[in-house]
Amino acid sequence: MFNNKSILITGGTGSFGKKFTEIVLQKFTPRKFIIFSRDELKQSEMQADFSEEKYPFIRYFIGDVRDKERLYRALDDVEIVVHAAALKQVPAAEYNPFEAIKTNVLGAANLIDAAIDRNVEKVIALSTDKAANPINLYGATKLCSDKLFVAANSYSGKHQTRFSVVRYGNVVGSRGSVIPFFLSKKKSGVVPITDTRMTRFWITLEQGVNFVLFCLEQMEGGELFVPKIPSMNIMDLAKAITPECKHEIVGIRPGEKLHEVLVPEDDARRTLEFENYFVIKPELNFWTSKKSSHAEGKSCPDGFRYSSDNNSQMLSIEELRVMIGV
Repeated sequence: MFNNKSILITGGTGSFGKKFTEIVLQKFTPRKFIIFSRDELKQSEMQADFSEEKYPFIRYFIGDVRDKERLYRALDDVEIVVHAAALKQVPAAEYNPFEAIKTNVLGAANLIDAAIDRNVEKVIALSTDKAANPINLYGATKLCSDKLFVAANSYSGKHQTRFSVVRYGNVVGSRGSVIPFFLSKKKSGVVPITDTRMTRFWITLEQGVNFVLFCLEQMEGGELFVPKIPSMNIMDLAKAITPECKHEIVGIRPGEKLHEVLVPEDDARRTLEFENYFVIKPELNFWTSKKSSHAEGKSCPDGFRYSSDNNSQMLSIEELRVMIGV
C-alpha cells in the first residue's frame, strides 16, 4: 500500500523518524516521501544518509506542528501521515507544561484539521504507555492527543480521512532512554536505580516501525493498537549493561510509575486480543459500516490489564544483552 503513495512523517528527524525512513526506503518506492520537522541541523544530517540525489522523491520540510498554515502547505497531495512529533521528556514537560500542551495537544489538533481539509487518506499517531492512566503531564497530553485522533474520525465527514493510534512502551536506543544513561555512568562505577521492583515494556525501533506499517494496513479508523512486547526489570537491565557497577537506590522520580500500563482495566471491555497485538476499539463509531477486519479478535475479560509487571514475556539478562547488542 506504500508504493506510489505520498507519505509524510512529522518529527521525521527523531529516532523513530530516521528508522521509519530507513525501512520505508528499503521496502517501498513512494511517489513522495516528506520529512517534516523543525530542526534544520538534524535535517541536514539526515540528508547525508537519505539524499535527494539518491532518492528523488524525498523532500525535507522545515516546520512545526504548532504552525497550522505550514501543515496545510506540507500536506498538499499527501495520502498517508505518520505523526511522531512530540515533546516527550517527562521532567521537561513538568517544568514547561504550556510548551508540551502546544506541541502534543494543539499540534495534534492542527494536524487533524489540516489532514481532513487536505483529504489525506490515513493518519496514524504514535502514543506512549504513559498515556494509559497518566500521572505526569507528558502522559496527560498524549492521552488527550489519543482521544483527539480517535474522535477526529467522527467529524471528517465527506472527506473520509481516517485516524488511528499506536501505543507502545520504551524504545531501545531512542534518545533519552535509560540505556545511554546507564552507559554514561559506567566509568563512575555506580549506577543509580530508582526502585529495584521497577519494570518497563521494551521494544526496538525496528519493531516499532514495522508495527506502525502493519497498523497502517489494518486500520479502519478509531482503533488504538497495542503490540504484545516483552517487559524487563530495571535491575536486570542494569546487570546486562553494567554488570561490574554498584547500584545506588535513589527512589522514584516525580511523574514516574513503578510499572507501566498499555491496556488499562477500564478499557478491557473494548479491547480485542490477537496473537501479537491488542486493539482498543473506540467508544463511538459512526464511520465504519462495512464488516470489521478485527472481527476475529478475542474479547478481553472484564478487569483485564496489560501492564509491565503482569506480562508473560519477561526478558532475561541474556535476552536483554542480545536485544541491546552488548
